[in-house]
Amino acid sequence: MVFPINDFELIMMQFILPTSFIFLGLFTGIIGEKVVIKKLKKFVVGKQIPGNQIIFRALHRMTFIWLSLGGCFAAILSYPLKENLEDVLKRVITIVFLYSVTLVCARLAAGFVTLFLQKSEGVSASLLSNLAKIAIIILGTLIILQTMGVQVTAIVTTLGVGGLAVGLALQDTLANLFAGFYLIISKQVRTGDYIKLDGAHEGYVIDISWRNTIIKELSNNVVIIPNSKLSTAIFTNYNLPVKEVTVTVELGVAYDSDLEKVEKITVAIAQEVMQEVSPEQMEYEPFIRFHRFGDSSIDFTLFMRVNEFFDQRLAKHLFVKKLHKRYIEEGIKIPYPIQNIYLHKNGKGNGNGNINTLTEV
Repeated sequence: MVFPINDFELIMMQFILPTSFIFLGLFTGIIGEKVVIKKLKKFVVGKQIPGNQIIFRALHRMTFIWLSLGGCFAAILSYPLKENLEDVLKRVITIVFLYSVTLVCARLAAGFVTLFLQKSEGVSASLLSNLAKIAIIILGTLIILQTMGVQVTAIVTTLGVGGLAVGLALQDTLANLFAGFYLIISKQVRTGDYIKLDGAHEGYVIDISWRNTIIKELSNNVVIIPNSKLSTAIFTNYNLPVKEVTVTVELGVAYDSDLEKVEKITVAIAQEVMQEVSPEQMEYEPFIRFHRFGDSSIDFTLFMRVNEFFDQRLAKHLFVKKLHKRYIEEGIKIPYPIQNIYLHKNGKGNGNGNINTLTEV
């Protein structure tokens, strides 16, 4: 016996298959995100494939989104909808899918640009990686608009005409952007360089973004300088033309010192300091140069090499301590300024016309 099917049962039967597709898409999306991708990530990380973290970071949550969209698309095909409504839903799903693909491509582009630039010493990655991400997003947006039936040519033309007005409104931002490009291309300033602005801040360059250059001072404070200001400022880059720095220390010894002995001991102490602070620079032997007969000492300058600007602080600290101790052991005197003042008194003062001598230190 065949029982007739009422309208409610017919509607329920029509809803079962589409609902099943939606739940299947959601379920497979969760399984794919939590199980398959997780195990695949563990396998790839174990193989140490270059760029694996960038790929999985770009695909984060996308497996769930794509499988869920697939379930929704199958549900639309399986349910009898009006043609106009079906086209609208299909177009919405297509737009969401294209946007997600664009987002993945933008993440991949930014990640691999950063990975590539990190291998290039001193090149800032944030500015170029952000530019790559923006370019991919703009291209993806144009593709989405084309899919929606929008005339992209007219939009591009409109943007070109309005670009002048936007440029005038954002001239400060654009000035910083192009100044950042100039700093990177000219290699006047690179990440990791130690720079000192004329009469102002100094520190290590940690990033050059699309708007600012970020400097970290030795006190651990961060100084943010607009790129346009830095590109026109007078500054000293202690990492150019090379990172190594020659440390100079001004000294003086007593006139009765054996200068040959002074030179030998001073150079030996400098070699000890270089071996402790910058052993890579031992091929550059330290040396001294006598240059002046001072008021109370024979003055000379010590020259020694260290790895970078920051090392000179520690090098000077150790050198002064070690040299002071050694000079005491060897009996070498480092004189301090002494000035003798002679006061002449006439006969009315004490009647004997003596000359009193006062010593001023």
